[in-house]
Amino acid sequence: MNSRDVCELSPVIPVLTVDDAGTAAPLARALVAGGLPALEVTLRTPAALDAIRAMAEVEGGVVGAGTLLTPADVRAAKRAGARFGVSPGFTPALLDAAADEDLPLLPGVNTPSEVMALLERGIDTMKFFPASAAGGPALLKAISAPLPQAKFCPTGGISLANAPDYLSLPNVLCVGGSWVAPTQAIAQGEWGAIEQLARQASGSLK
Repeated sequence: MNSRDVCELSPVIPVLTVDDAGTAAPLARALVAGGLPALEVTLRTPAALDAIRAMAEVEGGVVGAGTLLTPADVRAAKRAGARFGVSPGFTPALLDAAADEDLPLLPGVNTPSEVMALLERGIDTMKFFPASAAGGPALLKAISAPLPQAKFCPTGGISLANAPDYLSLPNVLCVGGSWVAPTQAIAQGEWGAIEQLARQASGSLK
């Protein structure tokens, strides 16, 4: 499975910040049951790697690691069971580490020069971040004309309301968003509510 395959699994990749690894498996089961199998766990908490380990055991789920900043992050994510990685940007060292570890990576971009730099390295599927602040659908539409081979997963400021504006573009494969798994709902174990949010997203955004 490569990064494009991951992006084509569903219209939304949930962006998850997990504070308690004990919530990871039921959270993953709820999202997968709701039709969102690709799961991005951000490496922003001490529990993140343990959460990835737990989610990697959930049937039907494809867990990845977000906020990869260094080669060490890439190696730790791969050892924890991540099947893909996501980064807010990219460096040559990070790209090399992902290639060495055979970890499909969605590196972050928001300028044509960054897109060209990744295309030069054979990477044609990218994260567009921070999507809303960087120019939103209008910028992605403008980029699609000279760089149609690049495909994107916009993340940052995405909601159920504005996701269709992105998904209607020919160069957008999916979006990343945290609205399908609110922090409070995770903390309170509201798995049914999270499954319903996932089902709403997977059904209405196809």
